[in-house]
Amino acid sequence: MLFDAFSLRATPLKNRAVMSPLTRSRAAENNTPNSLMATYYAQRAGAGLIITEGTSPSPNGLGYARIPGLFNDAQVQGWKLVTDAVHAKGGRIVVQLMHTGRVAHTDNLPAGAEVLSSSSETCPGQMWTDTQGNQPHTPPRAMTEADIQAAIGEYAKAARLAIEAGFDGIELHAANGYLLEQFLNAKVNRRTDGYGGTAEGRNRLVLEVARAAVKEIGAERVGIRLSPHGVLNGTGAFEGVDEQYLALVKQLSALGLMYVHVLDHSAMGTPPVPAQLKTDLRAAFDGPFILAGGLDKASALQALSEGRADLTAMGRAFIANPDLVDRMRQDAPLNAPAPETFYTPGAKGYTDYPTLAG
Repeated sequence: MLFDAFSLRATPLKNRAVMSPLTRSRAAENNTPNSLMATYYAQRAGAGLIITEGTSPSPNGLGYARIPGLFNDAQVQGWKLVTDAVHAKGGRIVVQLMHTGRVAHTDNLPAGAEVLSSSSETCPGQMWTDTQGNQPHTPPRAMTEADIQAAIGEYAKAARLAIEAGFDGIELHAANGYLLEQFLNAKVNRRTDGYGGTAEGRNRLVLEVARAAVKEIGAERVGIRLSPHGVLNGTGAFEGVDEQYLALVKQLSALGLMYVHVLDHSAMGTPPVPAQLKTDLRAAFDGPFILAGGLDKASALQALSEGRADLTAMGRAFIANPDLVDRMRQDAPLNAPAPETFYTPGAKGYTDYPTLAG
């Protein structure tokens, strides 16, 4: 089943292997995609669907060094290089919209931008900056309702620009402790207004962003990524987490979104997403369902054959194997990834991994 074609709402896919979103930090000039990035994604167009690296809809969301944005015309033109290259190879590609929120350092932000979050608590840990090396995260400012409305507008504009740039759709990144999960997660969201305090309040921003994106580009072009029980960036399980996410996914299902994408980081040593919750989330969403997290060919085939997912996403294997789908078809050995080049500028460890064809 992994190599079977699939209809992702209105988007036909040539197989069910999805390239996970993977931050690579190569947008070196003004957070703008470039020809090197176009080469990288085109090399991996054998995937049924490519989900790009996290891409900020706002100057305020560029928390990491050298990540791309999608809020101005130069970035649209840069992304057109990417989408044209992928489509020329017969691939399909959506852009992941990732506002980093409090997972940020001001040295990584452009002039005039600021670190914002649901609440004012600083994200634990450190952040790489090209200016000072690793630094503690910058304390965020708790967003006002006006800030929230502005951010919703930024997501909507980025969705529109994504279509202008030639993408087949967008993925809202509501996982891994970034801005949308900073509202979803009770360990981070300390608000007492209508955007916090209850499960309904914590779900509100994600639903409003999803509705705004749907209004701009249509539900069949809007997917979402979730990581309940994830622990990245100061998140973690909390009382009522399963019920909250089930309620959220039921409301997202009613919108008719392109897909729901659930990430389980347990392969990296974190607590697993309970198997029953994954089953319940799949049942709650009337549409395509993507599973991600530590999958290889065997476990992806098992998930598909058991009906636990419609599509399966893989990450590091796609970094090191541009022709991953062909390698899996042939049971060929895989290249090993080089983690030391995951986030460094330039072609090394990015576009120079060998293919079967040589």
